[in-house]
Amino acid sequence: MKRRWIFWVSAGLLLPACGDKAGSDEGATAPAGDSSSGGGGGEEQIPSTTSGDSGAASESTGDGATTAAVADSSGSGGGGFITPPDGAGVNVECDIWAQDCMAGEKCMPWANDGGSAWNATKCVPINETPAQVGDECMVDGSGVSGIDNCDISSMCYYVDAETNVGTCISFCEGSEANPVCQPEYVCSIVNDGVLILCRPECDPLLQDCEPAGSVCLPAAGSERFTCIIDSSLEMGAAGDACEFINACDGGLFCADAAGVPNCQGATGCCTEFCDLSAPDPNMGCSLGNGVECVAWYADGEAPPGLESVGACVLPA
Repeated sequence: MKRRWIFWVSAGLLLPACGDKAGSDEGATAPAGDSSSGGGGGEEQIPSTTSGDSGAASESTGDGATTAAVADSSGSGGGGFITPPDGAGVNVECDIWAQDCMAGEKCMPWANDGGSAWNATKCVPINETPAQVGDECMVDGSGVSGIDNCDISSMCYYVDAETNVGTCISFCEGSEANPVCQPEYVCSIVNDGVLILCRPECDPLLQDCEPAGSVCLPAAGSERFTCIIDSSLEMGAAGDACEFINACDGGLFCADAAGVPNCQGATGCCTEFCDLSAPDPNMGCSLGNGVECVAWYADGEAPPGLESVGACVLPA
């Protein structure tokens, strides 16, 4: 069985199980900043899974912490799951996969409760001269308002909370059972299926994300990594408490408290990714107290290019 580190994001900003906050990110980010009172993004909450080889992660976008828990799903013990909360109470007005709104409208995720997490869908008018995927875009009010100038089947993401300017990114195509993105992009389905995003693949050891204000973190429902909004703000150093996956600085992630020393009383704490191919992989781990560079994937099970990815955690 594949050994994976699994991230659970909460259904809310404070109690993540897995998610993304986008505009104030996601968090998602985790990353970029998001606030319900204005600015960029929103939180992404990734649904929990039972298969043991994928997980959920929470992302935040600016004004809130993003955390994700890490656990060992090999069945051999160790780690520890953060119990995912109940559903986020999604209010679905339209099908974001089918884009079944009236002509001239598109189905968009938004926060229908005044919060900073996308938890519903609604039909909104398409801009008369819509921006295309990859173009600069703007949101109206905040990144979770559901209103932007991107074309159908896309949304304004990686939003700067101060300017409301971001980049149009595509929704996943196909279906939830068989999602499709263009090559070099990863489909993340989060927040009870409200948010379906094709975001760029990346390498967590290189932190090679190009979108401004984003960091490389695990993609929900995938074995790969993707660029998520960075919402770490003044926190996010190794050992800092976190609640969403994107609440940590670049090169770190929010791990379950059981995997990080001196993290008692917190949902999770930030720790580093590490390079298994380094002469001494443990040199990349700063927390000490028994922390080691542990393989992110089981031997031989890593996707191409990610064979050297490790996590600085207490070994199971």
